[in-house]
Amino acid sequence: MKRIIILGAGESGAGAAVLAKVKGFETFVSDTSAIKPHYKELLNRYGIEWEEGHHSEECILQADEVVKSPGIPCDAPLILKLREKQIPVISEIEFAGRYTDAKMICITGSNGKTTTTSLIYHILKSAGLNVGLAGNIGSSLALQVATEQHDYYVIELSSFQLDNMYDFRANIAVLMNITPDHLDRYGYEMQNYVDAKFRITQNQTEEDAFIFWNDDPIIRRELEKHGLKAHLYPFAAVKEQGVIAYVEDGQMKIDQPIAFNMEQEELALRGTHNLYNSMAAGISANLAGVKKEDIRQALSDFKGVEHRLEKVCDVGGVHFINDSKATNVNSCWYALQSMTTKTVLILGGKDKGNDYTEIEELVREKCSALVYLGLHNEKLHAFFDPMGLPVAEVQTGMKDAVEAAYKLAKPGETVLLSPCCASFDLFKSYEDRGDQFKQYVRSL
Repeated sequence: MKRIIILGAGESGAGAAVLAKVKGFETFVSDTSAIKPHYKELLNRYGIEWEEGHHSEECILQADEVVKSPGIPCDAPLILKLREKQIPVISEIEFAGRYTDAKMICITGSNGKTTTTSLIYHILKSAGLNVGLAGNIGSSLALQVATEQHDYYVIELSSFQLDNMYDFRANIAVLMNITPDHLDRYGYEMQNYVDAKFRITQNQTEEDAFIFWNDDPIIRRELEKHGLKAHLYPFAAVKEQGVIAYVEDGQMKIDQPIAFNMEQEELALRGTHNLYNSMAAGISANLAGVKKEDIRQALSDFKGVEHRLEKVCDVGGVHFINDSKATNVNSCWYALQSMTTKTVLILGGKDKGNDYTEIEELVREKCSALVYLGLHNEKLHAFFDPMGLPVAEVQTGMKDAVEAAYKLAKPGETVLLSPCCASFDLFKSYEDRGDQFKQYVRSL
């Protein structure tokens, strides 16, 4: 019997373990951290062996194949030992893709992928299609393949997941943009990160579709290198040669595969970045055969994504917006661009090799004060302090950051949590960071 080892017992790993067990493999799960109770219960229910707090290397190195959590770096010592023994290491998405014939709509990008993924899922679900939501959001793809049956899966893919995907094929691949992110995982080499993102197009055929932002210079450059077989569906802000989705006369227009248009004012999501998200979602739904009226309805009633430019409340005339999902500089750029009032910006956390020059001009234009929230704020001080804005430094946690920002803000201004950084210095996750922000704002 083939022996499958799962490294990591979070949403991805636990789901992969269930699928492996259901498919008749000898299955073992190993996690160096404590496994959450509900994942233990799931593993126990299926009679799956597991360990926590360490890796039993001798056991793991006897695997026929290893399914790795995307959070484990490819150069981790244990992964390198597996490669030395030529034991295949794959992602949960790669593993799950072997056991379903569903159509795969896959979304990646440095920014916008969660909103676009959620929007595509909302359109397909609202139109009555049998669709699952998976990847970085939703339930584990592997668990859904093991326990449910869908005709479509809408999957948000990070570069970490794409790193260990080899034979998986996206029927519809969406690439929103590529800007520097996670460079600490890619040897601080931008091209390594770019190559990971473009893995979403591997294995595509003439029957498949590749949707992308036409104005992204990196994507345009890489297109020439890859010789893609899939049909190309580029979108942009304005009509230009080759672009099939754009804005003209106040309307979002999609020319292919079936002509579709919608008043820009009717879109539920505001801002330039959300216009691109809506275009990518509209093209995807169009390709999936969703009727025009259903696309229009869903694009107009979508409620948005938690922790992404999420309005919290107003306190003392100050607006509070939670953009905790902005874990890179480009996400913060979009957030600042959308601000219509002077802004107190809360930023900081675990730096991933950030270059803050991208937001320098917007910070000068939009910000009235800054709050540095993190254990190591030296880089923020060095870059932003010369601007002469009022600054508060907080190393203790979100409560003090919210109080500091509120003191700095004047009535009519906005306090924006858009950190540019990962959350793991002070918080469990960006969700935890955003939840704490909302909690302490509401208790002001």
